Amino acid sequence: MSLEQAPDEVKLAVDLIMLLENHDIAPQTVLAALEIVRDDYLRKLREQEK
Repeated sequence: MSLEQAPDEVKLAVDLIMLLENHDIAPQTVLAALEIVRDDYLRKLREQEK
């Protein structure tokens, strides 16, 4: 499967990985930031479901 045919979440994940790797961000920093982003988007999702 080519990236063009991949689901949107896979395309986004690849873009994010490339961005983070290009900026040489430490893995522990990336994981901490992703946890913050995940919490924020879970909150937004809960608000949409109301």
